[in-house]
Amino acid sequence: MILTTTNSIEGSRIIEYKGIVTGMAYNTTYSPKDQKMKFKDMFNMSKYYESYDKNIEIVKEEAFQKLKDNAKRLNANAIVGVKIDIEPISNTSTIIINITGTAVSIVSEK
Repeated sequence: MILTTTNSIEGSRIIEYKGIVTGMAYNTTYSPKDQKMKFKDMFNMSKYYESYDKNIEIVKEEAFQKLKDNAKRLNANAIVGVKIDIEPISNTSTIIINITGTAVSIVSEK
């Protein structure tokens, strides 16, 4: 499935707009799943940001998979206008990632 932030796909023509699709995922810890940070590492900013970055990638991939699954349910073969929103919930360790786009059917112009 083709995913793009643009509203068109070069070399393809959109033949049908299927609808807006979303993919949302969250995690309630800043550590990747099954990898808890040691207490002393919480004060090491380099390790903290490294762990935070890994966690965002894991949650983002889960959100992208849900986005694609929702588009497939609409019999779409591409998603255009993809936008990603990453929100940490203040005073908690929860990260929410929401991805939206427009599910479309495309055909190659070649």
